[in-house]
Amino acid sequence: MKSQAIMVCCVMLFLATESSHPRTKIHIKDGDKLQGPEGKPKTGKMQEKCQGLCSTSSNCSQPCAQHFHGEIGFTCSGNKWQKSIETCTSLSVEALFKGSNSASRLSIAAPFIPLHILDFRAPEPIKSVAHGIRKNCPLDFACIVDTVKSSEATSGNIAFIVEILKNISTDLSDNVTREKMKSYSKVANHILDPAVIPNWAFIPDKNASSDLLQAVNAFARRLRIYHEPEHIVDELFIQTKGFPINHNTQGRSFNFSSNVSNTTEGILGIVEIPSQELWKLPPNASLAISIAFPTLGAVLKEAHLQDEDLPRPVNGLVLSVILPEELKQILLTFEKINRPRNARAQCVGWHSSRRRWDESVCETALDVANRAKCRCNYTNAVTSFSILMSPRSIDNKVLDYITCIGLSSSILSLILCLIIEATVWSRVVVTEISYMRHVCIVNIAVSLLTANVWFILGTNFNRKAQDYNWCVAVTFFSHFFYLSLFFWMLFKALLIIYGILVVFRRMMKSRMMAIGFAIGYGCPLVIAVTTVAVTVPGRGYTRHGACWLNWDDTKALLAFAIPALVIVAVNLVVVLVVAVNTQRPSIGSSKSQDLAIIMRISKNVAILTPLLGLTWGFGIATLLQGTSLIFHIIFALLNAFQGFFILLFGTIMDHKIRDALRMRMSSLKAPSRVAENASLSPTNGSKLMHR
Repeated sequence: MKSQAIMVCCVMLFLATESSHPRTKIHIKDGDKLQGPEGKPKTGKMQEKCQGLCSTSSNCSQPCAQHFHGEIGFTCSGNKWQKSIETCTSLSVEALFKGSNSASRLSIAAPFIPLHILDFRAPEPIKSVAHGIRKNCPLDFACIVDTVKSSEATSGNIAFIVEILKNISTDLSDNVTREKMKSYSKVANHILDPAVIPNWAFIPDKNASSDLLQAVNAFARRLRIYHEPEHIVDELFIQTKGFPINHNTQGRSFNFSSNVSNTTEGILGIVEIPSQELWKLPPNASLAISIAFPTLGAVLKEAHLQDEDLPRPVNGLVLSVILPEELKQILLTFEKINRPRNARAQCVGWHSSRRRWDESVCETALDVANRAKCRCNYTNAVTSFSILMSPRSIDNKVLDYITCIGLSSSILSLILCLIIEATVWSRVVVTEISYMRHVCIVNIAVSLLTANVWFILGTNFNRKAQDYNWCVAVTFFSHFFYLSLFFWMLFKALLIIYGILVVFRRMMKSRMMAIGFAIGYGCPLVIAVTTVAVTVPGRGYTRHGACWLNWDDTKALLAFAIPALVIVAVNLVVVLVVAVNTQRPSIGSSKSQDLAIIMRISKNVAILTPLLGLTWGFGIATLLQGTSLIFHIIFALLNAFQGFFILLFGTIMDHKIRDALRMRMSSLKAPSRVAENASLSPTNGSKLMHR
């Protein structure tokens, strides 16, 4: 018996030593380095990055560090190896319950138990997480918490923990108590810390964040509260509250204050259940639960539709609600995380089956500088809500009114300009240069009129959110006709140079027309088609939420901004050249008629070019983040009234056109003088040209 007692004591000493020996803790940051017990970086067996030549779109992989299973994938980008995926994990089902098995063996090896009873066979293998929890900690799930919290939150471990939570939600949600919900939330909180958020990007399964949200909501749905309102979970990055409700309950609300990082102040979120909704409940008590996630929005990946090529940043808490089926509408208030000036908040709900934010389930009731209030419809498919940030979308009634009134004025002005040109055409096209001048005016008016029509179609498209191909078509024609406006202005400047430099030789009218249309429509067509061909395959042609050239990703807008601003600069230089050359005395009277026409063209270009240049100069300024609202208003004013400017400075202020109109009106009033006024003598025409 004495020898048996000694043997038992030896066994106890061995097991106690094994269980209490401090294991070396492995820390891995982005799969690159290891941290030993002293906190000093150690090099693992794997290389930090792939070796060898890096060619575009090529891939390679490296093994994980010691004690980790999986691999790290790299993709060549910009002639450098960039980490793309990681599956390194130190967790396993066996590792989760290893401590529990050792404790079980230690309790068996007690000195009062005879040695022949001791069973040193291997413990029964744990088949699944649910099996291990049922065996070791069925009442509170606490046996897995310490192991998970002590693990490094690598991308592989994050994915493994998400699977753990999914399995628990599926297999162990029959009787969810407050203690179980606390343990469950501690596990989830470990992978929602802001310090590990960057590691989510390297998880191969891009639906992991959506799976996490759905698993937490499904587990919380089975939670039971029988007494007073409870603050069930109060972790840093996941909070849960709940209370019983019935049809006699007054309007209730959940108030949350959570940190989106370890340094920022709390961001507020409020869930309100209106009294009129509570009246729909039966007399017996029901349960209302709400969960707040301050950091989950940063990793929640949308399954994009084909016409959505840009992520939409979440700008508030993600608030989940678990309510009785009778309740259909709730009110939510979100404090904004980022508060750029003039940003617009979009209230949304997360559609669990589509895995994307749904704008149709919510409407924005209030949107001020620091918070937004939403009215949302609650369904079984949409139980989580938040606000999205649109930093470059300015929703202001002043801009809407300016655009509406300005475009109407612009379109009417351009139509009137074309009518006037058609009325006086035969009286004003005296020489080749004057003929081409009015051809330019007509084509400038037609280009801007058509561009305005496509702009209106694009605005209506934005509100109706139709398909991507239609948006590409709207953007293409808007781009093409706005460019045509500028290239016809360039051709007018070339006419000025031609009129000054060419004295003894004149070009045929047909050749001038061919050159004019090649410049006015050919060049814009080449630029517009090239832009489409380069950017459409990668869905970088249009902006997110607007049918206009993309700026954020491909800088496609430069295909409009650069030609337009270069033409503005060239035209201003031409005007200066004219100002210098017209100071010289004219040679012969035959030159004076063309000189008068050139002066009129120069005045026209000198006025319209700065206006057009200023217009699109302010347009570029509105793309910069944080631009003041006054820039948007100035751009809207100048852009909307371009047609009126062309009518005023290109047509009405031309005294030759006014004289021709006056003569046309006189011919209508005095039919007997039509022939006389219609056929001006050369002497009268010369006097008219010199006026």
